[in-house]
Amino acid sequence: MYVWPCAVVLAQYVWFSRNTVRGRTFLEIGAGAGLPGIVAAKCGASVILSDAAEIPNCLDNCRLSCQINKLEDVPVIGLTWGQISPDLVLLPQIDVILGSDVFYDTEDFENILTTIFYLIRKNPRALFWTTYQERSADWSIESLLYKWNLKCVHIPLETFEADEEFLAGSNLPGSHTIHMMMITFGTSVPSIT
Repeated sequence: MYVWPCAVVLAQYVWFSRNTVRGRTFLEIGAGAGLPGIVAAKCGASVILSDAAEIPNCLDNCRLSCQINKLEDVPVIGLTWGQISPDLVLLPQIDVILGSDVFYDTEDFENILTTIFYLIRKNPRALFWTTYQERSADWSIESLLYKWNLKCVHIPLETFEADEEFLAGSNLPGSHTIHMMMITFGTSVPSIT
């Protein structure tokens, strides 16, 4: 199972924040192999992994990751970005939403932020921790963040000791630049404490 560098960076941020993770509830969207969520669970968080409801193989990968890491109590649910499904509505109180490289395809940006807006509206103190690989200078989520009254704070990788040697030595296509962001409601102050 391949783990993308963005997932590694987000997992590193979770590990760096491990002292504030314990006892919090995390939801990972677009989880894939679920590395950031698995790290959060290993650090004592209550974690829910999710991926596209219409792609059962993605959900099976999440379940396999949980099984390999002996985390049988981590639920795996199908959530499709932009759709308000019963599984989305019935989620418990969420403290942190994780999303590694979910801003991959510009066609998904609106649906992702619709889902994030719903989750943060339902959980006003929730934070969205996300990483993405810079693929083009032509796209931006800034106007969509403004539309949804969301605020974004960029987190420099060096502030949480991200493994930049790993990223520089990776075989990522195009630019190797990985970014970390924390997204909240426009009036929120980003903090997990």
